Amino acid sequence: MTETLTLATRGSDLALTQAETVREALSTRKREVEIRRVETRGDQIPDELIHRLGRTGAFVRALDEEVLAGDADLAVHSLKDVPTEGMDDMVVAGVPERAPSGDVVVNPDGLGLADLPSGAVVGTGSLRRTAQIAAARPDLTVKPIRGNVDTRIEKLLAPGLQAEHERRLIASGEAAALTAEAGGEGSDTKTADTGDDADANADGDDDTEADEASFERSVEEWFDSLSELERSAMERSVDVEYDALVMAEAGLRRSGLYDDARTTRLPREEFVPAAG
Repeated sequence: MTETLTLATRGSDLALTQAETVREALSTRKREVEIRRVETRGDQIPDELIHRLGRTGAFVRALDEEVLAGDADLAVHSLKDVPTEGMDDMVVAGVPERAPSGDVVVNPDGLGLADLPSGAVVGTGSLRRTAQIAAARPDLTVKPIRGNVDTRIEKLLAPGLQAEHERRLIASGEAAALTAEAGGEGSDTKTADTGDDADANADGDDDTEADEASFERSVEEWFDSLSELERSAMERSVDVEYDALVMAEAGLRRSGLYDDARTTRLPREEFVPAAG
């Protein structure tokens, strides 16, 4: 009987998605994997900015300690969170397929950075992104924001959801007042279920469908479309980025370093391969 492996991961949606990707990869090797959620120091201090958490691996140390203590067999991290000063007795055993790594702008109206109105507030926990936004759009206001991806989206949507909730309360109160007034005049009208009416009048459901981003293909389809040479170049890019961070002793400072190896088809009649 094959021994079940225990995989340590953070509990965010992104971390669990990454852990599930690794579990699926290991399952092809006939290995059973049990996912173990672990709270890290970065999770325990949700209001502190990332660059103030130090260079000691706020999001990975607790997971590594689970492995060293024998409570887990392996841990899954985002490579950007792994300190360049490695922990003794630990090794980066593998790097899974890399998904597109560009930054994205998220807002309920589907606007890009160039389309945001002057004075709009943009939240980010990255010093690099703060500088890039200030350079591209000095008329925008950048404020710090913490949390994983799903938490940040909840913070983004919260003001709109609160406003909609208050609008529905006002509408419900007005409807109740009208019903009471009509009842006082001898009307047979009964108290209405204003919650359903408010839902029917709201345009939130339509907005949700309109705001959902549509993509031509999934990450898996995109990766499958790459040639073996392109996949090899991608793996090498990860090595180059990490090696550069180690040499620069950058630790967990957000450098925004990105290596992109591109393939080019060379006309055979113009380029002749030469030894060396």
